[in-house]
Amino acid sequence: MNEDTRIARLSGVRKRYGTIVALDGIDLDIHRGELVALLGPNGAGKSTSIGLLLGLQRADEGDVTLFGGDPQDIATRRRIGVMLQAATLPATLKIGELLRLTASYYPAPRDLAECAGIAGVTDLLGRRYGDLSGGQQRRAQFAMAIVGRPDLLFLDEPTVGMDIDARQSLWAAIRRMLHEGCAVVLTTHYLEEAEALADRVCVIAKGRVVSQGSVDALRAHVALRRIRCVTTLEAGTVAAWPDVVKVDAQQGRLAIATPRAEAVVRRLLEADPALADLEVQRAGLAEAFQEITRESAIVEEAA
Repeated sequence: MNEDTRIARLSGVRKRYGTIVALDGIDLDIHRGELVALLGPNGAGKSTSIGLLLGLQRADEGDVTLFGGDPQDIATRRRIGVMLQAATLPATLKIGELLRLTASYYPAPRDLAECAGIAGVTDLLGRRYGDLSGGQQRRAQFAMAIVGRPDLLFLDEPTVGMDIDARQSLWAAIRRMLHEGCAVVLTTHYLEEAEALADRVCVIAKGRVVSQGSVDALRAHVALRRIRCVTTLEAGTVAAWPDVVKVDAQQGRLAIATPRAEAVVRRLLEADPALADLEVQRAGLAEAFQEITRESAIVEEAA
């Protein structure tokens, strides 16, 4: 990505809370039309990074820019939408009232009916916020985040409390925002969410970006492949083969972990002509995330 598409940046940013170092020289760019997933253990610096970009805090050192300007500038802030994990909204107001109120803060808000349709809250417009379920409240919060036609949307754990269907609907709405050119910064503990949506994943640990790239690039960080198959071979037999790291028997299938999948597959086919339902998979994002954070911790201890 080039500088022409960059809309937000943290450059050499440091932030302390007393003796606690929240950010330690972090560098992060956000570009137009991309979804960046920020992943990291609790206390890694994700929330502080977002707080700086939202203009809620000031950096102790380094530069923070939003649309080339100060994140605390009112004109700049009108170009963002925010859906935080913890939101306190008036329980007695109806969803339609909350959307109209939020829309009044923006110069060219989205049409109320269009906004409600995108967020899937059309049937909730006449209901009071306090009467909604947790998942319905999250959908209402998403509608409030997009009503101002943001160029940059911050989503903090957006699908907490949602069932599978509601989560899939919100993913579709997020993809629509991206298609319109909006950039999205996503924090989530559901790694399958990041895997499904992210153009770029940034793994943050101890206040620094320790790895970033596409989902495929981060997966490639883990050498192991997963082989699953139905076979008459015993798990113990396969476990004794060269290059086999681990074998599990799962509901009549073998699950094999190996860095040399091709060689192991060839041997499986030679040893069992009746082999069936063969699958070979790369490591998932969850495994890559665990490996990256583990390596980061080792480097930190060595230093």
